[in-house]
Amino acid sequence: MNTIKVDKINDAKVQIFTALNEKQVKKIYEPDLGLFICESEKVIARALDAGYEAEVFFVDEERLDAVGRLIGDDSNVPVYTAPAEVMKNLTGYALTGGVLAAMKRKALESVDDVLKRCRNIVVLDDVENPTNIGAIFRSAAALGADCVLLTAGCADPLYRRAARVSMGTVFQVDWTYAGYDVIAKLKENGFHTMALALSDDSIDLGSVPINAYERKAVVMGNEDHGISKEILEECDSVIKIPMKAGVDSLNVAAASAVAFWEAFK
Repeated sequence: MNTIKVDKINDAKVQIFTALNEKQVKKIYEPDLGLFICESEKVIARALDAGYEAEVFFVDEERLDAVGRLIGDDSNVPVYTAPAEVMKNLTGYALTGGVLAAMKRKALESVDDVLKRCRNIVVLDDVENPTNIGAIFRSAAALGADCVLLTAGCADPLYRRAARVSMGTVFQVDWTYAGYDVIAKLKENGFHTMALALSDDSIDLGSVPINAYERKAVVMGNEDHGISKEILEECDSVIKIPMKAGVDSLNVAAASAVAFWEAFK
């Protein structure tokens, strides 16, 4: 294994992990595709299984065995190591499991190509919180969604917090970015579009004749203002999750699990 030891957290060789923010990492090879930071053995393993390529590792020297399991002892990928007392100065170290990787992004597919093979779709309209993105992807993977389409205002699914919260399912569910005309595109391809929103014409989720539709899309919106008016007005139906005790709604991530369970069963 190609291991290189560092003895301080601000060593220039590991600044991609310690000094650059996620937007800088994403643009590191601009105009070519950039990188993203992936953390913990399980999440990195799922990224590798999905065809993402590791460019460099930064690992607690006590976790070198984990890197061996991930890429094999014969790999030439640089693996920077540091003692635990150095690694613990890394922001968020406790959440990394002692293993981080900078990985190469892959080109995203077009919406048209994705729709050719999908029946159950999630549309996220400007969901900004990476934690919510990660949780929604985990629900999507677990409950039958084939694909997630994101508008431009959404947090990046490959941001380390999103990928970590998703437990690596951002690498298992197809996803790509779509324009704000996404609903028209879905309708052209035979999807019944259901917006999860509170409005005067919302109907209970359980009242929707789910089995009547061969291709379905659940649309969810921003944490603050919900689904944009333009997208909401284009949807075939507006649905809500029945609430009790005077509560009017759930967090978007919690709501996703309920909606996907009902819509994609």
